[in-house]
Amino acid sequence: MAQAPNAAQRRIIAAADPVTGRLGGPAGQLAALVRLGLAFRHPRPPHDTFLTPAGHRAREAARAAAADAPSSGPPAPAGPVPGPDARAAGRSPGSGPAGQGPVPAPDTDGREPGGSPAGSGAGGQEPADRVFAARTGDEPERYDGPGRARQVRSAWQGLVELRRMTHPDAATDRPCPWERTHLVQAAALALEAAGCPPGTAGSGGYRVAATAQPEAVAVHAPTTRELRVCAAALERAGWQPSEHTDRRTGARYLLASPRRA
Repeated sequence: MAQAPNAAQRRIIAAADPVTGRLGGPAGQLAALVRLGLAFRHPRPPHDTFLTPAGHRAREAARAAAADAPSSGPPAPAGPVPGPDARAAGRSPGSGPAGQGPVPAPDTDGREPGGSPAGSGAGGQEPADRVFAARTGDEPERYDGPGRARQVRSAWQGLVELRRMTHPDAATDRPCPWERTHLVQAAALALEAAGCPPGTAGSGGYRVAATAQPEAVAVHAPTTRELRVCAAALERAGWQPSEHTDRRTGARYLLASPRRA
């Protein structure tokens, strides 16, 4: 299990630049965050340290936990506690790669695009202690709600920023080195951020799987129409999808590779 950041490291993450994710602090603590996978050191001078997508998610989770924490004042009157949907409604939607338009945001009534209201539908509300991971379509159950939508937006924003900081030309319209070494997770995040519904074990929705081909993932969907929606979403996110037929089953599927130029 990955080691959690200590209190000092959490303070550094919380103080990161809200736009670029640039970090400040003692060199030892910054190096520790890099080892934890929560930050990376920019290869170009002045070699500043920035949050990775995982670091952005950690910051977002800490903010959500702080907002949900009970106040130290007198006991609150009995009654339901407002859920996170009220906070999510006031957040601006995330943006996709340059020139590709915004990532779909949840409706103000707490619904994800094509999904169920928070706390209902497949899987209900996601547990607060669940670690974020992009949905590949093989999960045993699916959690919907504004909390999940907020996490996806934050992860995608962090990934777009990582593209900008790691490409020599600061491009955000094509995948970065991290995505090339985490193909399944990167493709799944691009699909979920675009609003494509992920599958669950034994049900419909997209499914992303590794392949024997270098730098390629397979994407499956129940229908040809859904498959082509996934192809369009991946193409907008800087991937090169192509449609193929499985010789054994006759099913159509995508092979998708991160675009280089």
